[in-house]
Formats: sequence, structure tokens, C-alpha cells
Amino acid sequence: MMVSFFDQFASPLYLGIPLIAIAITLPWVLYPTPSSRWINNRLITVQGWLINRFTNQLMLPLNMGGHKWALLLVSLMIFLITINMLGLLPYTFTPTTQLSLNMGFAVPLWLATVIIGMRNQPTVALGHLLPEGTPIPLIPVLIIIETISLFIRPLALGVRLTANLTAGHLLIQLIATAVFVLLPMMPTVAILTATVLFLLTLLEVAVAMIQAYVFVLLLSLYPRENV
Repeated sequence: MMVSFFDQFASPLYLGIPLIAIAITLPWVLYPTPSSRWINNRLITVQGWLINRFTNQLMLPLNMGGHKWALLLVSLMIFLITINMLGLLPYTFTPTTQLSLNMGFAVPLWLATVIIGMRNQPTVALGHLLPEGTPIPLIPVLIIIETISLFIRPLALGVRLTANLTAGHLLIQLIATAVFVLLPMMPTVAILTATVLFLLTLLEVAVAMIQAYVFVLLLSLYPRENV
């Protein structure tokens, strides 16, 4: 029984072809495209307002050089929110529950900021490895610790997103299974459990959006240090 709970996180196959590629590319079809009219409809207007608000908040601590990352980070956040929300629908697959996919998002962007920082301002980039005023005997130890923490950053980003979404999906499936089991025996308890399931689903909708926002927000910290 426990093995079947984790079957939902396996990439589905059709004729031996993994369907994760379709799950990744499908959200791009769902986005509304701007029209050539002078006045847009309500959906595009709300979408543009939300994107502008998020971009202003995300780019506020960065200098003008860091504003080049705005399009990439905002597009990534919208993409992650769409994938996470579609993954809450029945009989769907959530690609962001795969650690490999999340690491594929985190590692290249983290590595790009590190390489840009080393190329443009190597002294400042290397200065983050050693806090100011460190006693001389602690310098080798702190350099090793800061280097390890630097390389752990993309792993922490990927694991955080994967763990939160995986835990939410598992909890929903466990409670839904409990509802079906309790319904013939104890209908009252099953109704209460179904209410908890409904509230948990609303919470998971919020988690799906918040985790995408946190993922991109933490990624924006890297250009803040190196760009």
C-alpha cells in the first residue's frame, strides 16, 4: 500500500515515451497572449498588473545591472506556479515533484551568477567566503564552511520545492484514502475527514503559489550578491 502512494510521482509513460515533456510544455499553451487592441480584456489586465507588482518587488533591492534578470525570473515564477497548480488536478502529473527538474532550474541560474560575479568583480565574490574581522586561526575553517554553503545553495532550493510539493500530495492522497475507507463504516467521521481534505486542498493551492514565489525570491538573492 505504501508503494502505491509514491507511484503518483513516477513519470508516466505512453508507448515507452515519458510524458513529462508534455507536462512541461503544456502550460505555455494556456497563457493568454496580448492582443493588438488599445484596451485589453480583464484577464490580460489583471495578469499584467500582477506581473508588474511582482517585478517591482523582486527587483527593488537590485541595482540596474541586476534588472536584466527580471524577465527570466518572472517567467520562471509564472511557469512554476502554473505547473504546481495543474499538478493539483486529478489524474495529472506534477513535474516539480522531481528533484532532477528542480535542480535543472536551480543549478544553471546559481552557476551563472557565480560565474558572472567571478568575472566582473572577483574580489567581492571571493570576499563572501570570508567574513570581515575573522580571527586568523579560524580563516581556513570559515573558508571551507562558506565554500560548502555556497555549493549547497542550489541543492537546498531544489530539495525545498520538491519536499514541500511531495509532502502535500502525499498528505492529500492519505486523507482521501481515509475518506473512502471510512465512508461505509463511519459516515460522520468520513464527512469530517472530507472537510479536512477540502481545507488541505485549499492550503496546497496556497503552497503551490508560495513555493514558486520563494524559489524565485531565493534565486534573486544570488544576483544581489554577485551582479
